[in-house]
Amino acid sequence: MQTKRLCFAAEIKASEEGTIEGYGSVFGDLDSYADIVKKGAFKRTLKEAKAIGRLPAMLWQHNPDQPIGVWTDMFEDERGLMVKGRLADTQLGREAHTLMQMGALTGLSIGYRTVKYKMDHETGIRTLEDVDLFEVSPVTFPALDSARLSAVKSAEDIRTAREFEEFLREAGFSRTVAKALVAGGYKAAFPQRDAEGELDDIVAAIKRNAAILSTSR
Repeated sequence: MQTKRLCFAAEIKASEEGTIEGYGSVFGDLDSYADIVKKGAFKRTLKEAKAIGRLPAMLWQHNPDQPIGVWTDMFEDERGLMVKGRLADTQLGREAHTLMQMGALTGLSIGYRTVKYKMDHETGIRTLEDVDLFEVSPVTFPALDSARLSAVKSAEDIRTAREFEEFLREAGFSRTVAKALVAGGYKAAFPQRDAEGELDDIVAAIKRNAAILSTSR
């Protein structure tokens, strides 16, 4: 299972009292990494979160060490994932509130793990159908934040260049970067895929260096 954080451009509004609301994700929009979120993708995870009385976290720029408030409600509407919350009366919470009111902080971003998706191999577009939602963060730049893996496919799971490209996409790499890695790496190293163990070495290397590589995109 792959884990990544993906940022969606979404406007957030702040009141004088420190309450905020906006869209953490918009359905049907193709993002810069060729992903689309389908309506209903958050339904299960929100139901589970509300059942235990603990909504996903509100973090500062995806930093788990810096919560800045609490989300009081989250739900899907026709447009996307609507979130409503309250900023904390802390230094960071007050700073975030000031920046939002100035218009310097207008983005929202979701941190999640993909559970179910469909890949269109003709277009390279991936449609997210079910995700585990961990947090929603106000962010300065709504763009890809990080790419992380909790596990990787084994060599037995990756048998073709296309499967290797899909693996890279799931890891959080853009379509352009994934294609470049496949063209210059997989095909060159495995023209006949007959070198036992070498693919596992590449997968292990990607797992070790995914975060580093993602920052260069």
